[in-house]
Amino acid sequence: MQLFIGGARAGKHDAVAARFPQATWWRLTPGQRLISAADGLVGGTPLVVDGVFDWLAASIDQLQDDDEARRQWQDDLQRLTHAAQTNDAALVIIVNEIGRGIVPMERNERRLRDLNGWFSQDAAAQAEQVWYVRHGLVMALDGQN
Repeated sequence: MQLFIGGARAGKHDAVAARFPQATWWRLTPGQRLISAADGLVGGTPLVVDGVFDWLAASIDQLQDDDEARRQWQDDLQRLTHAAQTNDAALVIIVNEIGRGIVPMERNERRLRDLNGWFSQDAAAQAEQVWYVRHGLVMALDGQN
């Protein structure tokens, strides 16, 4: 799996489209589990999963336990990565970087920021490669300790 992360309008989609021009794009929608993106897998065709922030925002009221939500998407990330490998398809996930701005005063907005950050960390931990996109420039991040 490859993870592309960056701020709003940083050029993530353009960078992914340039690297994976034949990809199938899957946008997460409210109520879906992350593993549902496996429905978009076609043998040998890269799958790009997008809309993580909006998916989290739309689901925040249904997520009662943050730790359980994390366990669920960690499991789904593993299963989705395995499904992509089985289908000989590259898996690419795009996430928004929102941790550099002002911390919101509203409790649910702070929680959404936390959930997005945790999702990004969990995806980065499972990714083979992480790319940071800023101002249309793409930089490979070293995930090795």
